[in-house]
Amino acid sequence: MYDKLKRAVDLWLSGAGMLILAPAFIALVIAIKLDSKGPIFFKQKRVGLHKKHFNILKFRTMRIDTPKDMPTHLLKGPDQYITKVGKFLRKTSLDELPQIFNIFRGDMSIVGPRPALWNQYDLIEEREKYKANDVMPGLTGWAQINGRDELPIDIKSQLDGEYVKKRGIRMDVKCFIGTFVSVLKSEGVVEGEIKQQEREKESSSL
Repeated sequence: MYDKLKRAVDLWLSGAGMLILAPAFIALVIAIKLDSKGPIFFKQKRVGLHKKHFNILKFRTMRIDTPKDMPTHLLKGPDQYITKVGKFLRKTSLDELPQIFNIFRGDMSIVGPRPALWNQYDLIEEREKYKANDVMPGLTGWAQINGRDELPIDIKSQLDGEYVKKRGIRMDVKCFIGTFVSVLKSEGVVEGEIKQQEREKESSSL
């Protein structure tokens, strides 16, 4: 019953979102094209339900010569790759908007564990312990509002497992509302290996 209701809500919200956000989509498309060469959308192979692969959609925020299939927080000097418009999109999480199409198509849900990159084997393996690979990945989730990029893999996987255990309407609403708070505060966003190391040094000196 819950899964059917969740899918109905996903369809309704993603469909309504595509209509309501159409003007914003057009404005962002123009901004991206004027800012740098390359495609409007960025496609990347991710791990979906039961570890099946699908192509996630995002607005392109980086130059076309950026190393492929590498998480941004592992890039050295990521600022050299991120475009001007891309910095704004990433800070506000607007680069994630095209995933509305993934949700409408059934690749993702609005709430669920964030889909791992196909080559993040350590994260995929760790999530297996908590059965987090057996639920639909989401646009946002419990780990997203509790640390996001700052979280080590084991903690992130534990939070994904906690979501699986408490999965239900109440938990989804909590994640949905918490996402807006996190975005407004720009919490948990780490760009590049250097900034990650800086944060680790700061925390160890406290």
